[in-house]
Amino acid sequence: MPAPVPPLMPTTTRQEALRHLRASFAAAGIDNPALDARLLLLAACEIAGAELAANPTEPLGEDGAKRLAAVAARRLEREPVARILGEREFWGLPFRLSPATLEPRPDTETLVAAVLKTLRAQGRADAPLTILDIGTGTGCILLALLHELPQATGLGIDRALEAAQTARGNAERLGLAERARFIVGNWSAAVAGPIDILVSNPPYIASAVIPGLAPEVRRYDPLLALDGGGDGLDAYRALAADAPRLLAQGGLAALEVGAGQDGAVAGLFAGLGPITVHADLAGIARAVVVAAAG
Repeated sequence: MPAPVPPLMPTTTRQEALRHLRASFAAAGIDNPALDARLLLLAACEIAGAELAANPTEPLGEDGAKRLAAVAARRLEREPVARILGEREFWGLPFRLSPATLEPRPDTETLVAAVLKTLRAQGRADAPLTILDIGTGTGCILLALLHELPQATGLGIDRALEAAQTARGNAERLGLAERARFIVGNWSAAVAGPIDILVSNPPYIASAVIPGLAPEVRRYDPLLALDGGGDGLDAYRALAADAPRLLAQGGLAALEVGAGQDGAVAGLFAGLGPITVHADLAGIARAVVVAAAG
């Protein structure tokens, strides 16, 4: 049973509501209860942080109390805040979510940074590059790269129609639709190549591990984007098999990996070209970058 929603009346002040929500979220074992409470209150009251700071004793009002109680109940059911709000920031850009997409996470920014670092070191950041994003989801990886690479164009592929539609909508909202296309397909079967950059954050969680994941992931992230097979490496095997035909000479393959998977994934791509591994802010190897021999 989820924890009960705290009492929120029209006369409850903003600061009182924050205190009630923090306590309820903490009692339910939710990480970052203070941050979640603040984000939900701002959204429910339709105010900015500066307004909250300036007028903390303002009553919620009838509509504000109802909206806040509704979103608090969803959070107590362990629905992530970003899914409640329908949007998540990634690489400083806003991305809409849908039930068919993973919620973009800061760890994945390591992959974007690794690609940009490699291209800039090669002096290719201003070149007319082609990018293929397999398992595009919200389109966050492809669109973040296009945002930083003004001459690049890209194609995002996802097995879920709803995900491809969500990514296309994000491209339009970010003003990148003219340089990005999205299609539904089974991995890279519909692509002939050659392309300059292959990126992917594929499903990499071993099937047996999924039932033990946090409720925020297990209940709300799509299984299609989580389940990497018996050892979590099924998608990497498929990508490694296709990379030689897809990549142009001197092209890059950049892949997000789960904790401890970097060695196994690098082994699958051995022989294609030099490999570098990039750690996230926690020091965990998070991105494997392969430079195809020219």
